[in-house]
Amino acid sequence: MQINQTVQTDENILLIRPFEEGSEPENQSMFRAEKGEIWWYSSHEVWLGLGKSPKLSAVIRIFRSFFFKRKDRWPEQIVLDAKGYSPEWIGNAVNGIILGGYNIQLYKTEPKPFSRFFEKGTLQILTYSDSEEVQNSIHAAQQTAMVQMRIMDLMNAPGNYKTPQTLAEWAKNSGEQNGYKVTVFEKEKLQELRMHALLSVSKGSDAPPVMIISEYEPENYQKTIALVGKGVTFDTGGISIKPSANMHLMKSDMGGAAAVLGTLELVAQLKLPVRVIGIIPSTENCVDGSATKPGDVIGSYSGKTIEVIDTDAEGRLILADGLSYAAKQFNPDVIIDLATLTGSVIQTLGYEAAGLFTPSDSLAEELIEAGDYTGERLWRLPVWDEYKEEISSDIADVKNYHGKPLAGAIVAAKFLEVFTDQHPQWAHLDIAGTAFGDIEFASGRCGTAYGIRLLCAYLSKSGV
Repeated sequence: MQINQTVQTDENILLIRPFEEGSEPENQSMFRAEKGEIWWYSSHEVWLGLGKSPKLSAVIRIFRSFFFKRKDRWPEQIVLDAKGYSPEWIGNAVNGIILGGYNIQLYKTEPKPFSRFFEKGTLQILTYSDSEEVQNSIHAAQQTAMVQMRIMDLMNAPGNYKTPQTLAEWAKNSGEQNGYKVTVFEKEKLQELRMHALLSVSKGSDAPPVMIISEYEPENYQKTIALVGKGVTFDTGGISIKPSANMHLMKSDMGGAAAVLGTLELVAQLKLPVRVIGIIPSTENCVDGSATKPGDVIGSYSGKTIEVIDTDAEGRLILADGLSYAAKQFNPDVIIDLATLTGSVIQTLGYEAAGLFTPSDSLAEELIEAGDYTGERLWRLPVWDEYKEEISSDIADVKNYHGKPLAGAIVAAKFLEVFTDQHPQWAHLDIAGTAFGDIEFASGRCGTAYGIRLLCAYLSKSGV
């Protein structure tokens, strides 16, 4: 899709005019401009309702839904009347329009048709001016949407098309194309580094584990921020095996890794003035005679020992090695980990927000602000030391699961905190309910690319 600005329209090109409630045209009493309302003013002009005082993040959802519902019927040339709207509004509209053309039919031999508009068409933006700020907003929105769709493809790929090595190759290719460094630690190197927590989770799988280290370093920067993402490409639960009913959805258990991969790529494309380190421990969690057993005691990169109570609490094990490596090797100003970690956070927050855990009030405030701005919302939960006893083990330094039907997401965060070297600016984002969900753009659950816009909004301000 080509996107450009224009100051005139052709009557043979479809014109889309958005209206907020209260600003709808006086000559059409039937049109209320309610959220998502559509009114065909003529065969070449359609009005789109935005609702009453819509937030910027809502603009993305409205336009994405609008373009998705007619995904097979759009003409190749469309004009969006954005006169009077801010550059940020225009960027969000563009992002939503492009995402409306996301095609989840990855492996269909006879896919349903999508309009050529999304690949070969032209979107013209009608504005009062062609300021650099507007142009930059459109450019960033287009890049963001393209990265998001690449990550959605990765999230929606099944386990037989997506192994730890797949993530490693994705990262290396992205690094080569976008100018950042990528290093991959294979199994032999992981053994040399004594990353026993990651290795223990991989023991039941034929697919070897990897640790992906991505480094984006601009010429001038003031902060180094490390992002650590859980990359379990398929999760059976191991010996503590999951019920079969929804196990097929566990292809999504690399949502944290996906967010980190996408963020590194987009940060490099946007050339943000902040050094970003991406660390992804990746493995399958499968079952065979070599698999780690409940009750086993394993080591970790940090040197601490872990009693494995539940092999389905594997994400925190591989993150333990990733967090410890980030803290020891890069000494970052901030560490943020993301993981589809617990069902507990879904019971608490549903599918509308991710859980935020951090000892830092300032970091919490910055991340929540970024989440509110982008619509990828966060809700802070406690990491008080009173929860420490829940991970106390009689025979090892810590245990990976407390076995109680309460405070599951909090206890998981307390476990991770042990491996941060008491970093004062650490945050854990439990994105189990937001990375892969039931949304209108697919008949089943699918990837959302949650976290990319949130992190980039946070990083944009961190670099100032």
